Amino acid sequence: MINNQNIDEIIKKVKKSIKKYEEPVLEKFNKKLNSPYWVLISCLLSLRTKDEITEKVIKNLYKIAKTPEQILKLPLAKLKKIIFKTGFYNNKAKTIKNVTKKILNDFKGKVPDTLDDLLSLPGVGRKTANLVLTVAYNKMGICVDTHVHKIFNRWGYVKTNTPDETEMKLREKLPEKYWKKINNFLVLFGQNICVPVSPFCSLCPVNLKCPKIGVKRHR
Repeated sequence: MINNQNIDEIIKKVKKSIKKYEEPVLEKFNKKLNSPYWVLISCLLSLRTKDEITEKVIKNLYKIAKTPEQILKLPLAKLKKIIFKTGFYNNKAKTIKNVTKKILNDFKGKVPDTLDDLLSLPGVGRKTANLVLTVAYNKMGICVDTHVHKIFNRWGYVKTNTPDETEMKLREKLPEKYWKKINNFLVLFGQNICVPVSPFCSLCPVNLKCPKIGVKRHR
């Protein structure tokens, strides 16, 4: 079982195992653009989409419209066409327009840097809000996506049913020094080793400590 007696050792091994993989697209774009707005837009586009597709779409969109004002002026039909490959493009395009409008009208064009204000943006949930806080503003938060939720339950570190429940449990239990970066670590770990179906346990650095809760088959 993985608990707070060995969590330092576990995360250290996970960090070492993911060094050879490319960092998540949102981290990459934030380093390049240093823009909370584009971290937010990238996150909204990345929902249920593979990183490589998200990256191409963001690059194309950024070439055409770089600022919130330009995004808002972009015809909805054209925005849908640009982001089509990310899937759910109708809803995503409307969300991007509504979020951008609220940022310009209510926050003077600046993406808010508090959890409550971020959650007031249409279509922004706790995962996205925490990601903007941690990645764009380097503030405390725990971004829990499906990888973080799945892996912490698979480890037996938490026993929860939803990502939001996992976030609350991690806020109680996980040492604060890991809060900001845990999503970065476990997204790469979950995409490449601890994959959702049939994880690569033979390659996993924490294989012997992991109880593999819910794992029906592995490689």
